[in-house]
Amino acid sequence: MPNAAHFLYIPAVLILGIVVGWILGSRAAADAYAGQLRKLQERAVRDTKPVGDKSGTAAH
Repeated sequence: MPNAAHFLYIPAVLILGIVVGWILGSRAAADAYAGQLRKLQERAVRDTKPVGDKSGTAAH
């Protein structure tokens, strides 16, 4: 039979796990969002280049 310490220890560990998971999950979501924005910006830059231009600048 569990003693009285388990009634404090188990909920404390669960709450700690939820907090750590929340922090790590929010960081992962922010990194994924930043990566998606970076991809969209790179795609926008690539799509605005002239078709025959390989140097990255428009020919005059």
